[in-house]
Amino acid sequence: MNFLFINSTNIIFLMEIIGTIAFASSGALTAMKKNMDIFGVNVLAIITAVGGGCIRDLIIGQTPPIMFIEPIYALVAMITCNLLFLVLYLNRKLFTNSFMQKYEKLMLLLDAIGLGIFTVIGVSTGMHTAYSDNLFLIIFLGVITGVGGGVLRDILATQKPYILVRHVYACASLIGAILCALLWPVGDVPAMGIGAIAVLIIRLLAMKFRWNLPKLNL
Repeated sequence: MNFLFINSTNIIFLMEIIGTIAFASSGALTAMKKNMDIFGVNVLAIITAVGGGCIRDLIIGQTPPIMFIEPIYALVAMITCNLLFLVLYLNRKLFTNSFMQKYEKLMLLLDAIGLGIFTVIGVSTGMHTAYSDNLFLIIFLGVITGVGGGVLRDILATQKPYILVRHVYACASLIGAILCALLWPVGDVPAMGIGAIAVLIIRLLAMKFRWNLPKLNL
């Protein structure tokens, strides 16, 4: 039993690190495109990576938030964005139209991976609280963990939040959170895996076929 618990914990931690790297890269790229200096790049990268989890922790009364108790996530975000900044700073010629198009596609993929991972991490966090029988709260925690950092990033970058205008973003997180929560009795790792994969597939399909929710162009 202890062996299974260790495996489960390690898998979840690995998912968190992958998600942190993905979201930190997304935040750093946004900052660089907005011509922010290296401090601004770090701020946006860290907020994108851990902002959703911070909001989640405050909602469930976890103070101080996990990002301050376990600074490994902020540290990983800092290392990621500074390495990315250094590479692009030393190779300015990489900022060509063809390179940036390829890079933005990679960032969209990483963002989709991060969204799936952090959505199910949010559900998992909720399931390990006293509110595990509150399905509405559990699903909300999953979604806010997945999209919260991106919303804070976009607000600081003075741009319209991505989740409100682009390619079935928050809805993908919502579907993944629902699946993860409903499948939780089967096992935490299978539920989280299925939920994260569902988010990733929906996001990739939405990007490929340019799915959007109905809206009025007034």
